Formats: sequence, structure tokens, C-alpha cells
Amino acid sequence: MHWRKQLSKIAVGLLASHSLIAQALEQQPILQSKAQDWRIEVIAEGLDYPWDLVAVDKQQLLVTQKSGEVLWYSEGRLQRQTFQPSTPLRTHSGAGLHGVALVPDFSSSKHAYFYYSYSDNGLPLNRVVMAQLVGSSWQETQIIIDAIPGHDYYNGGRIAFGPDGYLYVTTGWTENYQRPQDTSNLAGKILRVASDGSIPADNPYPDSPVYSIGHRNPQGLAWSPDGELFVAEHGQAALDELNRVRAGGNYGWPVISGDESQAGMESPFVHSGRTTWAPSGIAFVGSELVMATLKGNGLYVLDESNKTLQPLPSTGERYRQILPSSDGFYVITTNRSPRGSGPSKDTLLRYRRQ
Repeated sequence: MHWRKQLSKIAVGLLASHSLIAQALEQQPILQSKAQDWRIEVIAEGLDYPWDLVAVDKQQLLVTQKSGEVLWYSEGRLQRQTFQPSTPLRTHSGAGLHGVALVPDFSSSKHAYFYYSYSDNGLPLNRVVMAQLVGSSWQETQIIIDAIPGHDYYNGGRIAFGPDGYLYVTTGWTENYQRPQDTSNLAGKILRVASDGSIPADNPYPDSPVYSIGHRNPQGLAWSPDGELFVAEHGQAALDELNRVRAGGNYGWPVISGDESQAGMESPFVHSGRTTWAPSGIAFVGSELVMATLKGNGLYVLDESNKTLQPLPSTGERYRQILPSSDGFYVITTNRSPRGSGPSKDTLLRYRRQ
């Protein structure tokens, strides 16, 4: 079947890229670095509420913006592209164009997956679609997951291919206290589907894209070098979480949070206590997990030995997403909040070793 061949290509490509990054950075522990070890460069300005960041190749990057604009970064320049969904984009407050994941044969097919918000007779919803780049326009070609419950603020929205070749999707709880624990509802979940939207045979719930339940507003998604899935999510009044996620796991919301526990539910691997990180994107840079934070104003690296997050040098901006590179990583920043407005001063940064 076509999707099985596609799955094999995705898995091989992801394993190769993860291996290269791990090899390049394995001998340079970020946790032991100091501020003077890093050079932070602004490599692009003029961004406006950027949401996700992926690599096209070693020199070119793709950035999604909430408004529906897609930015193609190459050799110091930004090319502005449009996203053409089958249903008008809903951009109220925190809704809009969110995550993006490129297919492994992107150089020839020009296909990618996107997560975006829309409305159906006034009902806020989200969906995952495939789109193709035609000239400077991304044109939707297929709906992969539809009718994910939406909200002004709690939409999740991160998508990425796992090392198993399947597409993983984070969804928000939509401020509904029943949905995260309801396995028949797509809100407050991690979803997992094949590249054509079909349900993997080994998903924990039969004929369902649901992979794990009990999430609040997960926006970080990354796999360790040994294939373990980590998810970062916003808590309620602090108590932000970093979770190790397994198939069929229940991560507690809204029943437990922080140090609370209950039979059949997973307590967080790390939580922020009474401080707030407002975690967004996460990535493994080599074997170390790095988190971009919106209220923490910067980057943090996980110290697994004592389950804490240690700060890294930052510009003091809200950091939305992080992307590893061969000699460091890229970051998108935003001074915009879904609960506020004002002029944008958003940037694309590059962190490099001195």
C-alpha cells in the first residue's frame, strides 16, 4: 500500500536526521555550557506571531504564522507565501495557522501537513490537512483529521512525525472539563495517524486516532534519541508540565496536576510548581531536551538527574519554538500573546557555539 511505503520513507529519514544531530552535539553538553559559550544572532526580522519552525534542508527553514502566512527563509531572506485552506482560517485570539510537518520527499513532492483553526456555523474547530506548495501558495489537497474541538486559546496545535513514521498531533482541552478524559473526543489528547489519515493498528483505542488522554494544552512534542516521546503542556495557574508519554497513558487533566496522583493516571515527569514557564516548543539537541517558553522568556535545558529545568542565555523575548541544527539551534520569538495586541517585534534567532 502507498501509505506503508510512505511510512517507511518517513521512518528512515527521521532516524537518519536524529542520528546526525545526536552525533554532532553529543560531546558538547548544553547543561554544562555558560552564557559566554553562545553567540545569539538575529537572522530575520519582520515576523508576525510565528507559530512553528521546521527545516527544509541545512540552509532553508519554514515558519508558520498565526495569520495564515508561511515564511520561507533562505540565505538571510524571507519569502512570504500564502496558505490556501479549503475553509476560511479562523484567527480570533490564539486560533489560526499552527503546526507544520514536511513529508520526507518534500524536495520533489512539495507536500506538507498543517494544523489550522476554522469555524463551522460558528463552532470553533481545528483540523490537520495536507497541502502542496504551488508557486508561492500552499494549496490544501487532503483533510487528514477533521473536527478537532477548537477554542480561542486552548487548541494545542503541534504536529510532528515520530521515529515510527506516524504523524502525532497535540490538541487542547478547549476549557471543557469532560473532554480530556473522554476517549471518544479529540480534545485534550495526543493523536497518532498514518500519513494518509488512517488509524495505526497498534493505537491503544480501536479505530481511534487517540494515543494518550488527560492533556490540558500541549504545545511541545519531541522524541529522545532512544525514541521516547516527551510532551510539554500549559498548566492551570502555573503547574506547567513536561510529560513522558506512552500509548494509552492518562496524564490526569483535569483530575490531577502537579504532585497529585491517582490510580490509572500519570503524574508529570517535571512540573513548574507555582512558577510559570508557559512551555511551547521542545526539541532534543543531541541527547538533551531544550524547551522554549513564552512566560519564562527564554530557553531551558532539562537536568534529568534532579528533574529540573536550567535556564540558557536568552534575549528576554517570548520563545515559541526551537529547531536543532548541526552546530546549535534556531529559535522563533514573539512578543505577541493571544490575550493582547500591539506591534510585532518577532524574530528568527540562531544560537551557535562560540
